[in-house]
Amino acid sequence: MPSVDTLPQVGVHSTATILNNPNNNDFGRQFIQKYLLNEDVLVRHNAAVPTLYEDGLLEKGTMISSTGALMAFSGKKTGRSPKDKRIVDEETSTNEIWWGPVNKKVDEHTWLVSRSRAIDYLRTRQKLFVVDAYAGWDPRYRIKVRIICARAYHALFMRNMLIRPTEEELASFGEPDFTIYNAGQFPANIHTRGMTSNTSVEINFKAMEMVILGTEYAGEMKKGIFTVMFYLMPIRHKILTLHSSANQGVKEGDVTLFFGLSGTGKTTLSADPHRELIGDDEHCWSDHGVFNIEGGCYAKCLDLSGEKEPEIYNAIKFGAVLENVVYDPESREVDYENPNFTENTRCSYPIEYIPSAKLPCLADSHPKNIILLTCDARGVLPPVSKLTKAQVMYHFISGYTSKMAGTEEGVTEPEATFSACFGQPFLALHPMRYAQQLSDKMAEHNATAWLLNTGWTGNSAAKGGKRCPLKYTRAILDAIHDGSLAKAEYETFGTFGLNVPVAIPGVPSELLNPQKSWVGGEKEFEKEVKNLGTLFAENFTKYSDQATAEVQAAGPVL
Repeated sequence: MPSVDTLPQVGVHSTATILNNPNNNDFGRQFIQKYLLNEDVLVRHNAAVPTLYEDGLLEKGTMISSTGALMAFSGKKTGRSPKDKRIVDEETSTNEIWWGPVNKKVDEHTWLVSRSRAIDYLRTRQKLFVVDAYAGWDPRYRIKVRIICARAYHALFMRNMLIRPTEEELASFGEPDFTIYNAGQFPANIHTRGMTSNTSVEINFKAMEMVILGTEYAGEMKKGIFTVMFYLMPIRHKILTLHSSANQGVKEGDVTLFFGLSGTGKTTLSADPHRELIGDDEHCWSDHGVFNIEGGCYAKCLDLSGEKEPEIYNAIKFGAVLENVVYDPESREVDYENPNFTENTRCSYPIEYIPSAKLPCLADSHPKNIILLTCDARGVLPPVSKLTKAQVMYHFISGYTSKMAGTEEGVTEPEATFSACFGQPFLALHPMRYAQQLSDKMAEHNATAWLLNTGWTGNSAAKGGKRCPLKYTRAILDAIHDGSLAKAEYETFGTFGLNVPVAIPGVPSELLNPQKSWVGGEKEFEKEVKNLGTLFAENFTKYSDQATAEVQAAGPVL
């Protein structure tokens, strides 16, 4: 696959040029004739990276970092706005969607108002950016995506995050399967029926379109495509969509999936110099193996260092996009330890910037290890536990973690949360449909599952506990991958009934059992364990009527 800076510059066109160009994939005739009607608009259609840099530097606050990355700011919104995510209630998908707080209904009239509002705003711009790309590395299942936006940094972001077509593929790209109209600089109409703020992220599965209003946070586009894949893949192809990272052993060819919400370590832990990176966040598990949905990575940058995460640190160079970071105004060096602007500092870069990336990003073998990542801010879950089949289902459906600061609007410190399938904000269908698919695939391919806690030890985050050192987490992963941990001696961890290893090379033995490393007294520890177990039990009542007795019994015993 061509590198990010060698793909051809397909288009820098005036409206008249596009309308008269027979090789424009119908973009000009269909979009401009319908909506723009402005002969002076400049359209950057699949523009090269240097062009996007030049345009990006014209935007307020955008700079080039000392390592060559484009630094941009998303304005007021520095994280996703899940309360403003809406799905159009229409006849082709209404019986499939998991309606509720995750997927809020919006009627087709409101959708038309929002769509018209977005397009009207885009009509007023003197410069537009269009990106054509793919979602899904397996050619049998990939979809064609088109993004239309008014910010250069958004175009470069999605150029990084999706799969970049070759010159030949662009020439025959044709009509997209899905289109995003990003008018995030313009507010939604709060007086429209069902609208609760001036932000709205709306998906219409009948029209196969998405509209963004009132937020310039680039992650909304990425996660919007993820929701589309959560809908399309199971329904069209009976393929399991996963909120996971994935890598593959260089020698053995074994595949590992890392499930987890933002901030739990999917990107960090999957970037392993001894294994090939398939992808850091979004995957599909088909009958043929595992394939990445994306063509790039979106890594958290808070406390990033070359010593702790060299692969990610070194990927922040020309072509990468740094989002909402604090930097020295003279040297343009980024202060990765500074959270003053937001805890959710991010970097988007093409996956080939990771030296261990596996290209193309797919594996023709099935996962050997399934790792459920949690970041327990209460400090009571073990750093690693080997899960039974029933426990896998219970913890996958529960999706417990601590929501990390900055990943969503209003989250300023870790909060205990449950996110079904470790990806609830992005699910389109009921969680049990994905859980059953996972169970069936694990049974068919004899995969082993683990619960890995990358959160706090010794006590809670609020009472002086410490985050589990990355070096110990990596030692645990090494033991999983070399097969030694599966053969280790185990003891049972109390209320949760988890199988906890007694010893792992390179990891202090007292760290493996939270009760032994707890600072604060046995009664306090037992109280925290019981409190967390109660939260698990209360959350699972939402799914217990569809879960087997064995799965229900796999939860904490109070």
